[in-house]
Amino acid sequence: MNLAERDSRVIWHPYTQMRNAGLPVAIVRGEGARLYDEAGNEYIDAISSWWVNVHGHAHPYIAKKVAEQLATLEHVIFAGFTHEPAVQLAERLLKILPENQGKIFYSDNGSTAVEVGLKMALQYWYNRGKKRQKVVVLSNSYHGDTFGAMSASVRDLFTEPFWDLLFDVVCIDSPTERKEKNSIGQLSEALEQNDIAAFIFEPLLQGAGGMIVYDSGPLDQMIRLCRQKGVPTIADEVLTGFGRTGKFFASDYLVNKPDIICMSKGLTGGTMALGATSCTNEIYRGFLSDDRRKSFFHGHSYTGNPIACAAALASLDLFDRRETWENVRRIESQHRAFLNRIKGHPRVKNSRQIGTILAFDVVNEGETNYLNELRDWMNDYCVSRRIIIRPLGNVMYLIPPYCITAEDLDKVYSTLFSMLDDIGTQ
Repeated sequence: MNLAERDSRVIWHPYTQMRNAGLPVAIVRGEGARLYDEAGNEYIDAISSWWVNVHGHAHPYIAKKVAEQLATLEHVIFAGFTHEPAVQLAERLLKILPENQGKIFYSDNGSTAVEVGLKMALQYWYNRGKKRQKVVVLSNSYHGDTFGAMSASVRDLFTEPFWDLLFDVVCIDSPTERKEKNSIGQLSEALEQNDIAAFIFEPLLQGAGGMIVYDSGPLDQMIRLCRQKGVPTIADEVLTGFGRTGKFFASDYLVNKPDIICMSKGLTGGTMALGATSCTNEIYRGFLSDDRRKSFFHGHSYTGNPIACAAALASLDLFDRRETWENVRRIESQHRAFLNRIKGHPRVKNSRQIGTILAFDVVNEGETNYLNELRDWMNDYCVSRRIIIRPLGNVMYLIPPYCITAEDLDKVYSTLFSMLDDIGTQ
């Protein structure tokens, strides 16, 4: 019995209808932008394994640093104790984050990083004796699968079984093209009620909602409106952080900086799970008190895990190398050239790009969401040609690791071209 068959007997996979799911592809090793299955086939990882892997698989430098840390300290309780990797990582993150950030709080993943940010903002008001419990969110938003993160996300098929259990939010239009004035106006109106605790957003790119790109200008105005009202803003940079948009953080495109920033995915270079939430010193001071009930009672067993922090530090070392950013610029350039080539294709509409992220909608009949039946066909088409993608319904996107070669990226583009031409034959 092979690995895929053994898997089917014991494992329940995420985002998968297991009744009709085929056998998974059993990956046995990775190197750079490529993954290898148990039969020896090699695949180009065009989506960085769910958007996490920025430097490539099994990177020898990160592996070396993780091994060194394993031989020194694998874990220690983070309440009342600390260690060098956690302190050093916080110091280095605060040097590259917007200047208004003052403290780092560690967690486990993207959802928990968002959960921490939401709880920080909500308790910030509670500690001041003010009942502010409403959060403003953007349409098409996705912030994770824990309950607070689900509450702050759009109500869709991902969260439908839990709608009655999620806390209420104020949902406004995303500030996309031709909706900027609506979005700003709706936020302004919500802020006038003086019951808003926070405004959370995915800066410049809404990922799971359809790889929706929008300009920084409207968001800058919205953050300024919140600042005038003293309302904390939360940037979910779980996807957009660590070079994905062409800068270290999408918030680097903004004049007005968020008060709280949530990070994960590329934080460790895609090596292992780690979440981090940064905040301003003003937010932090809202929890300082002789009354212990005003403490931030949140934590995880693996908070500040030394091995994960060591991986993140190694990843930041790689970002210090000029070649990393040269690769980012090369991918940006290749993406632009590819989009120019396909923009006239009858199956393509709404092509867009931000940094190393490319997306376009594939024209077909049927639902334009995650349940679009074309999604499975496109996925199978590419995987059968040894290209790993994961369309969001009829939305095709690429988020490659920065080490991907120009030749491999051209192979991905060529496969997508063929896919578009072959859709009518499905």
